[in-house]
Amino acid sequence: VFGKDITLILILNNLSFDHKTVKVDISASTILYTRRAVAEILQATTSVDLGSKQGKHIRLKIPYTYYGKYLTTDKRIQVTALCEVLNMHGIKLLVEKTIILEDTNIIIKIPRRVVVNKAVTLEISYANPLPEPVNSCVLLVTLMNQQVKIHLAGLAPRERSRIYFEFTPRRTGPLQLQVDFSCDKFSHVKGFVTIAVAPA
Repeated sequence: VFGKDITLILILNNLSFDHKTVKVDISASTILYTRRAVAEILQATTSVDLGSKQGKHIRLKIPYTYYGKYLTTDKRIQVTALCEVLNMHGIKLLVEKTIILEDTNIIIKIPRRVVVNKAVTLEISYANPLPEPVNSCVLLVTLMNQQVKIHLAGLAPRERSRIYFEFTPRRTGPLQLQVDFSCDKFSHVKGFVTIAVAPA
């Protein structure tokens, strides 16, 4: 989840009866959805001894402080592990994993029944998932082809807050509400919901 430390486990298994030593070069970078690297955030090398038919786990932790300021709006991190079996004529194996961090910041609550030409109040809650305060918070609400920009107070670390938003639907059928939350530490955290508007 965005704002939390990331923990990964690389599992190495020796399928033979021979003892093996594996050198592992691990790197992690923030990337765009096109897979183009933005910034390298971690590099580590370790060596693992594997006995006959033995398996071992390598635990890797990427703290938020490593990736936070380098993450793009795509919220993607590419982790690669190049595993080389020593004394085996350069046998190598490349393992890749793309991590897409989830947003759990926006929650939109709507009444059970929404009726045309009758005012309705929605609850929009938003959060700071980071271990540090955020400021310059802005909520952009898009509904019925109109946008409303709401300036909000800053949030403490891990704080959640809410606002109430009132509108009157002018036609029946589905309406899509989109919410976009930005602040000085991250931007464009989105949430949306489809509202079914019933006849009067």
